[in-house]
Amino acid sequence: MAQTAHPTTPVDAVVARMRALDAALPARDGVAVFNRVYLAVTEEVGRRLAVGEFPDPRAASTLDVRFAERYLAAVDAVAADRRPPACWRPLFQLRRHPGVRPLQFALAGINAHIGHDLALAVVDTCRALDCEPADLEDEFDRVGELLVALEERIREDLMPGPDLLQIADPLTHLLGSWSLERARDATWAAARALWALRQCSGVVEEFTERLDAAVGFAGRMLLTPLAG
Repeated sequence: MAQTAHPTTPVDAVVARMRALDAALPARDGVAVFNRVYLAVTEEVGRRLAVGEFPDPRAASTLDVRFAERYLAAVDAVAADRRPPACWRPLFQLRRHPGVRPLQFALAGINAHIGHDLALAVVDTCRALDCEPADLEDEFDRVGELLVALEERIREDLMPGPDLLQIADPLTHLLGSWSLERARDATWAAARALWALRQCSGVVEEFTERLDAAVGFAGRMLLTPLAG
């Protein structure tokens, strides 16, 4: 696989990290399954940035990188025998479970990253660029649209069995309880709330901890073993 030897932008550097993970992890590893999905999204963001499809390239690049850094920080924490955020723990704990299907791994990672990391990344970006969440709404929406399109594709690619059998598949019922679009809407509300509360450090800390725990609970449900 071709890799970026000398990243020229912050997004290139993030892509290089994800490609290195892709090369190092076993294909069936749950983190590897999510990493492949997220790599595809980040490469597409980089491509769109390069051709000028984002109205504010600096804001889009900063949001994309701050967002990705939170996932990579969770990977680094586990590699160093430290606990990752609660939202990521189910994926790392069950990454090798034989009864969890690839689609579950992919969506559990998306759940953690969208439900928790994206809200914090919006706040990180606002601080870095000295702007308000409203100034990032276009970039937030465009990245969200990419993720929604990708979620549809990975559901088709990773959902096992012919269409006629999917109705009876427990995976269909499990995943029908989770929606990326609803998660994205909740994340935007959480980001705005965190920004509005930014001067109240104790409240922000409690809000963030509860958000992390709630997203982790949803991830645990998505990773319910269905076989094996």
